[in-house]
Formats: sequence, structure tokens, C-alpha cells
Amino acid sequence: MRVQKVLTILALLLLGIWLGAAIFFSAAVAPSVFSVLRDADLANANALAGSIITRLLTIINQGGFEIGLFLLVMSFFTGHVQSKWVRVSRMISLAIMVIMTGIGQWVIAARMSALKAAMQLPIDQIAADDPRRIAFSNLHRYSVLVLGVALCSGFAAFILTTVRANRGISETSA
Repeated sequence: MRVQKVLTILALLLLGIWLGAAIFFSAAVAPSVFSVLRDADLANANALAGSIITRLLTIINQGGFEIGLFLLVMSFFTGHVQSKWVRVSRMISLAIMVIMTGIGQWVIAARMSALKAAMQLPIDQIAADDPRRIAFSNLHRYSVLVLGVALCSGFAAFILTTVRANRGISETSA
């Protein structure tokens, strides 16, 4: 039973760290980087901000992918004390988190990077009606959507892990 509690605490810690980082990135870091660089009146402010955000988003996506995958694999070997519905729901939530962060990193970000390379100029210097810039903007919207879904599924996994933790605590104290 102690191993189960340690693994539950580890799962909550890993999910909590990733959720906190992803929310902080989305709500504070990304908007602030763009705002500060645009306010500096730099000619290529969006390109510079995009480069910074791309590097940070890589950390968020890969971290979510690795943490989600680790916890998903761990779920196959643990969690037998919880109800089948909670266990399956948690595993589905983790699988969605893994898939979304993987798509965000290795599909959408890769396509955005290829588009930036094809433009051969900073995005600030590409006309707003250029098909490549329109495609880039669409991919950006998908990236935001995919990260939002990953966050929601990660939060659901966190809550379902908490249900498991509370159930385990109440069973041992009874």
C-alpha cells in the first residue's frame, strides 16, 4: 500500500508541475514575450518572440508527452485499488494528453518551422495575405487548441488521480 501512495504522490507532483508550467507559459510567458518585444519597436519583433516561444513550447510539449507517457505506462501496473471507471478515465485522459502534446510538437511545430524556413524572411516582413503566412497563422491556432486540449486532459487526469488518492486515504483510515 505504501508503494501505491508514493506512486500517487509522484503522479500528482509530475502532473502538477507540468500543468503549472503549461498554464504559466500560456497565460503569462507567451503574451509577455510578444508584448515586450513589440513595445521595443523592433523590426522583427514577432519573429524574435516566435523564436523564444518555440523553444519554450518545445519544453512544455516534450515534458507533457514524457510525463503523460510515463504516467500512462505506470497506470498499467498500478491503480488496481481504484474503480475501473476511474482507472480507465484516467488512462484515457493521459492518452489524450500524450497525443495532443505529441501532435503539437512533432506535427504542428514541425510544419510551422518548415513554413518559416520556406518564407526565407522574418514573418514580420511577409504580407498578411501571403498564403504561407495564412497557413502559419492557421497552424498557430491549431497549436493553441491542441495545447488547450492537452491542458484539459492533464487536469482531468490530475483530478482522477486525486480521487484515487482520497479513496486510498479513506480506506486506510477506516
